[in-house]
Amino acid sequence: MSDQNSHPTQLREIQQRMAACIMQPITRDERMRQRRADGTPSLREAEAIIRPNDRLSSFERLEIYNRQYWFRLYTSFQEDFPGLQAVVGTRRFERIMRDYLTECPSTSFTLRNLGSRLPQWLIAHPDHSAPHTRLAIEMAQLEWAHIESFDNPAWPPLTPEQMAAIGEDSVLTLQPHLRLVEAHAAIDDALISLREDEGDSDSASNNASTGFSARRTRRMRTLPGKPVFIAVHRFDDSVYYRRLDPEDFHLLKAIRGGATLSRAIDTAFAASAIPEQDRPAHLQSAFALFATLGWFCNQTAEDPL
Repeated sequence: MSDQNSHPTQLREIQQRMAACIMQPITRDERMRQRRADGTPSLREAEAIIRPNDRLSSFERLEIYNRQYWFRLYTSFQEDFPGLQAVVGTRRFERIMRDYLTECPSTSFTLRNLGSRLPQWLIAHPDHSAPHTRLAIEMAQLEWAHIESFDNPAWPPLTPEQMAAIGEDSVLTLQPHLRLVEAHAAIDDALISLREDEGDSDSASNNASTGFSARRTRRMRTLPGKPVFIAVHRFDDSVYYRRLDPEDFHLLKAIRGGATLSRAIDTAFAASAIPEQDRPAHLQSAFALFATLGWFCNQTAEDPL
């Protein structure tokens, strides 16, 4: 490295330059690029900030850090989105991963946020997942919802007295860990099954692993089409997927959007087949469930949403 007695400003500049080299995307054959995005030769940068040794040149030493940084991103991305990989297949998934992380690089201290923009990115780049674009987007939404549900805070649920005081003009708050996902196939069951398969699979044989991947991709792509409404939530430090009636889903979605209770109820039953006389009982049952699960809550100052 450069002189350890460098002025703090010079040291900061060296750190920034090294970070820029390490974080630049690697090539398709997983090597460090010869030039940075701004046109600066990587060899010249490497020689300016890191010394060679008796085995490796400055470029080769810096390339180790560059490759390991991106391998860590790739590993984290694959761990977060196995369902998406099963939908699009391994080759397309690798292209999605490489192109997404190039366009949407990590900007957080934690890899938890790596896929935060993936569903929107897939919507903007349908060619990357065609002809299974819709399924890919919905699976990415579910997998990102899982990450949010696991990490987002839990606020104190409403007390029985607060529940009793709810009126038609009330504006309710939902738990930050509760996420809502609408899909056209049973992706929740498929993802649960996939994760169970991964936990039991033996990756000792490359051929066996490749065959397993192909089979689960075919299985994922042939899911029967049917609308599903999924609540992803955390309970006792575990994430669960709960199927909802469409009325309950749209009710919660409207509440999350800031609607008053009366407006949310109108939205929930706008296209409902439930007879008018049966709707009060349906709402009573739904609210009892939501209260039991603690989905209605009080926001805390310590955990702003």
